[in-house]
Amino acid sequence: MDLFSKCYQYSTVKEARESGIYPYFIPLDENEGTEVIFEGRHIIMCGSNNYLGLTTHPKVREAAIEATTRYGTSCTGSRFLNGNLTLHEKLEEELADWVGKEAALVFSTGMQVNLGTISALVGRGDILILDKDDHASIVDGALLSGGKIERYRHNDMEHLERVLKSLPADKAKLVVVDGLFSMEGDISPLPELVPLCKAYGARLMVDDAHAMGVLGGGRGTAFHFNMTDDVDLIMSTFSKSFASLGGFIAGELDVIEFIQHHARSLIFSASIPPANAAAALAALHVMREEPERIERVNQIGEKMRLAYKQLGFTTGHSVTPVVPIIIGDDELTFLTWKLLFENGVFVNPVISPAVAPGRQLLRTSYMATHTDSQMDQILSVFEKVGKQLGLI
Repeated sequence: MDLFSKCYQYSTVKEARESGIYPYFIPLDENEGTEVIFEGRHIIMCGSNNYLGLTTHPKVREAAIEATTRYGTSCTGSRFLNGNLTLHEKLEEELADWVGKEAALVFSTGMQVNLGTISALVGRGDILILDKDDHASIVDGALLSGGKIERYRHNDMEHLERVLKSLPADKAKLVVVDGLFSMEGDISPLPELVPLCKAYGARLMVDDAHAMGVLGGGRGTAFHFNMTDDVDLIMSTFSKSFASLGGFIAGELDVIEFIQHHARSLIFSASIPPANAAAALAALHVMREEPERIERVNQIGEKMRLAYKQLGFTTGHSVTPVVPIIIGDDELTFLTWKLLFENGVFVNPVISPAVAPGRQLLRTSYMATHTDSQMDQILSVFEKVGKQLGLI
């Protein structure tokens, strides 16, 4: 048996490309916030995670340029050895203050945060409890840890309690949830979840990759619910609202230092480049100085959710600027994506396993920098395509 035989037999992508409905790895010529250019055409972007529109903010761009001029393009080593800068530590200090924790630790990507943190803390004999809609990086971190994995139905607190009640009291437990779920735009119910964790002796980690910069005045889900002290670990990425690349985990100092010396994805990876660290720090400063951006992106999310519903689309349980359009079928999802793209609107088609069968959707997401005219254009195109395909 040839190991590569599965590769040669894999025809799904070829067939999708030949039929003209392959929606991934689209090579954009330019990507300037709310608009992108593809083969000379201007397309409105409503599939980005650039929630505050900071990738084009002058202060963020200038900070990245200045850091490159001062430090060069790379640290060429892990933070554990030669790749640790005072810039990294300043960023960590300000991030910890922003989310209300004692300490923070910066990794090179958000994926590495979850892989490293979960596998450092959880070992064989320990138990992980995950929401079934948790991000793949959480699932992969759990698998890497070697701990026992339990799952509960999405945001179903009765099911979570049954799972917790069934577990041995003498086993160490970690519940890990998304704060803002990235596909359907709903929020983890921390006011119900926290008491369950306390009652059954489980620690709680919240992945705020999509909530940071959006919820709680930009400080995340725990702050949104006034429960910062009740959440043990807060994680986020820099590739969304922070307009950069990287991520961090924040919590008690002793816990962060343990992760720092045991997370393999930190120890064995080159540190975040200076430009990315400086851009993330500048983005954090903008969040403090321009809170109106956070208010604006949430107002836009509310407007678009209401408008889609009025047109007749189903938007699930979204309460954030991530607004899904539920289609419920693979082929129809791809066809709708194609017609939207051809009419100048960029969205993300999502099928299983990223979502459950029957919940296939178009993921739309919005930026504080979207204009009213752009939103009107997006809605006009959705109405046209929706009627053309009989969706509305």
